[in-house]
Amino acid sequence: MQLKEKIEELKNYLSEYEKLVQAMSLVYWDMRTNMPTKAGESRSKVLEYLSGESFKMVTSSKVEDFINDLSKYKNEMNHTEARMLQELERNYNETKKIPQDRYVAFVGVCSNSELAWEKAKDANDFEIFKPHLEKVVEFQKEFINYWGFKNDKYDTLLDKYELGLTTEKLDKIFAELRDGIIEVLNNVKASNKKINRNFLYGNFDIKKQKDLSLYILNKMGFDLEAGRLDESVHPFTTNFGNKDVRLTTNYHEDEFTSALFSTIHEGGHGIYEQNISDELEGTGLQTGASMAIHESQSRFYENILGRSKEFCSYLLPIAKKYFEDFKNVTIDEFYDAMNYVETSLIRTEADELTYGLHIIIRYEIEKELINGRIKVDDLKELWNKKYNEYLGVEPKSDSEGILQDMHWSDGSFGYFPSYALGNLYGAQMFHKLLEEKPDIMAEVKNGNFTEIFKWLKEKVHVHGALYTPEELIKNITGEELNPKYFIDYLKNKYYTIYNVK
Repeated sequence: MQLKEKIEELKNYLSEYEKLVQAMSLVYWDMRTNMPTKAGESRSKVLEYLSGESFKMVTSSKVEDFINDLSKYKNEMNHTEARMLQELERNYNETKKIPQDRYVAFVGVCSNSELAWEKAKDANDFEIFKPHLEKVVEFQKEFINYWGFKNDKYDTLLDKYELGLTTEKLDKIFAELRDGIIEVLNNVKASNKKINRNFLYGNFDIKKQKDLSLYILNKMGFDLEAGRLDESVHPFTTNFGNKDVRLTTNYHEDEFTSALFSTIHEGGHGIYEQNISDELEGTGLQTGASMAIHESQSRFYENILGRSKEFCSYLLPIAKKYFEDFKNVTIDEFYDAMNYVETSLIRTEADELTYGLHIIIRYEIEKELINGRIKVDDLKELWNKKYNEYLGVEPKSDSEGILQDMHWSDGSFGYFPSYALGNLYGAQMFHKLLEEKPDIMAEVKNGNFTEIFKWLKEKVHVHGALYTPEELIKNITGEELNPKYFIDYLKNKYYTIYNVK
């Protein structure tokens, strides 16, 4: 069989697999948004069954045959075909090394763990979640032994989310980032500038917040005929192909920015997924290049765009139509309040400047935990200690401390660095965007996001996973990832706001 026919056969197989993955995603979305509380155990069994079927498809002899047969044609392949084979082989090798019964058991453990996390957070009691987390961590360690590792066990998990990334590389990147953030933070703290944020807290009708969120999503370019916005405890994005992308957010009646920026953040993820090329369907590449590239889009929209002076100038008159609270607020007051710097406890509520420190804390804890240098029993004390050391604050409760994120409940160790890396990728892309289109932010002030949408679609979105993160950032900016651009961005922005000379 010739290359063309073999590729078509593979596409048909991958299309069937994608349908199964979409079914699993739909079950997961329902669990997080609509499922009755008592349905948790039975729904976990459904996920276990579907995950078992998924495992069979990924590790089948048919996939092995595809890999063996297509490997003979490597020199004849175009870029898309070569990436298809690369990802197929990577997923096969990663999954095949895990015994099926252990994989299915892990899915069940994670499903129960997520439900336990929700209960623990509501009850403000880490002890409820701890035994479930211990099981998840043990599975992660077991799987790393199946996968193998070279220098650091945590490298194996990093590689799942950011191909080729190692702790050695990340330690250097995060050291530069940490030092840059602390430098800016110390200068901001020394400033005499006083910022009033009182008008962001009050009584904000949730129905009006929902209407405003949908309005902003539509302006951003999120296609509400190919997506929707719902509510969940922890905002997230999931999709069932590029024509059905679902976002969630979480509304707080007493605070204006939380739901708004969560919605904009998830909207960035959603716009990415909606604009991946239709031609990548059935290739295994109709997804983001990596989690960090995905986060570059969500945090670009949330912070670089959403907290810019230009966007705030556009948003304030609209916000005034929805809420009387902003009646006498000026553009400068609104912009300053949106970018107020304060060391805080909650990652998702952290300001743009200090956010990276929250990620570095989690990264350092995860490394220790996965390498067995600390235990789950040590997490709460270590968490509190690091928050005191890095941010000068300490949690008074489990819910605002060790229980604030859901990521560990489903075994997403190695994911957190993606958020901080996303900031770096986003700032580097923004620098290039301004080089090519120096007047583009003036359009944002007038409520025109079309050119930004088109630029990101052309440079990032349509390509899906056709390129590795390293290839993609080089294609866009001409150089590899460089923390300098984000640090310079922070200095320019916050030194202006806080009158730092």
